[in-house]
Amino acid sequence: MRLSDFVLLCPQEKKSVLLHLGVLVAKRPVPGHLVLLFQMDDYYVEAFCHYESREVVSYSSFVDTGHLDVYLEEICLDELLH
Repeated sequence: MRLSDFVLLCPQEKKSVLLHLGVLVAKRPVPGHLVLLFQMDDYYVEAFCHYESREVVSYSSFVDTGHLDVYLEEICLDELLH
């Protein structure tokens, strides 16, 4: 699915597309939410899940891999090397 098609979907359709076509590649906590990062064909989507309600409250999509830096900072290289 193209990014231009994804952004036009309603929230329920976005959730379904991510669960069926997306690949969950990372998670990160932010105040009050857990952000799930999905890789799609040629773009990424962040799903912001509210901790208490466990509902997805918003989506953010992007193609610029610079947005992945916050996820890369969480990887402990020492553990990977040993």
